[in-house]
Amino acid sequence: MKRAYHILDVFTNTPLAGNPLAVVHDSEGLDGARMQAIAREFNLSETVFVMPPDNPAHSAKVRIFTPTIELPFAGHPTVGTAIILARQRWGTGENGEQDGLVVLEEEVGPVRVGVVLKNGASFAEFDIPQKPAALDGETDTDLAAAALGLVPTEIGFENHKACRYTAGVDYDFVPVRDLAVLKRISVDTRTFDKAFVSRSAFVYTRETMSTESAFHARMFAPSDGIAEDPATGSAVAAFAGVVRQFDQPLGGVHQYRIEQGHIMGRPSHINLEIDVQGGLHAVRIGGGAVVVAEGVIDV
Repeated sequence: MKRAYHILDVFTNTPLAGNPLAVVHDSEGLDGARMQAIAREFNLSETVFVMPPDNPAHSAKVRIFTPTIELPFAGHPTVGTAIILARQRWGTGENGEQDGLVVLEEEVGPVRVGVVLKNGASFAEFDIPQKPAALDGETDTDLAAAALGLVPTEIGFENHKACRYTAGVDYDFVPVRDLAVLKRISVDTRTFDKAFVSRSAFVYTRETMSTESAFHARMFAPSDGIAEDPATGSAVAAFAGVVRQFDQPLGGVHQYRIEQGHIMGRPSHINLEIDVQGGLHAVRIGGGAVVVAEGVIDV
């Protein structure tokens, strides 16, 4: 059966930057094994399969796959899928600004995404479906350093220490001293999964390439088929808990921009908004996307 697909670059407004995403439309009739095989065929960090929603008030039901596993939730597939569905419904916004709401049924639950289409550009922002929660267990700094090709004294800055958080997907968070350390990372796949229980390491530093950014990050998940990810929205969703724990922002709304992907040649920017009212009242993830290809897959 022929099924249309689009490829988008997400968390960027520039083609051939950001995180590439395949969106396969009209995916009803495909089982999980077939979807996984198609995701391996595209071989992008994630592929989304769009189906009719269970709730007719929602926009679509989606399943998200890396080349090796299915994910219950992911940030750049949420942003990219919402934008392409909005473009199909409302156009590109070339004749004026078009705002709308897209509701995606993901495994983690319904995700409401606000989309703005204006002058051919696209932006989407969503409230994360699960608030960040700390995970049990301490990170062995020596083992983490060995897995990243670093020395233990290069891990940590200010009061930031390695920790684990989840917002639907589990991540190990590893602060490092500066950009020079971040650039020098060389993953040792033999020790990686021993060091990081989540099998995913989001490594970050306060030093940035742009004065508009708050953190620079790299994300590695080699066992899940992701040697390095250009932009990881689900990690940034959980990272809100890290920011809350170590930076302790005061009550109110706080805006952060996270740089990612620059070191691998695919610069990406993820908007993180944290609303603090005692605890974390709300967390929002946002970014742009551009369509770079479209076609038909016959499966």
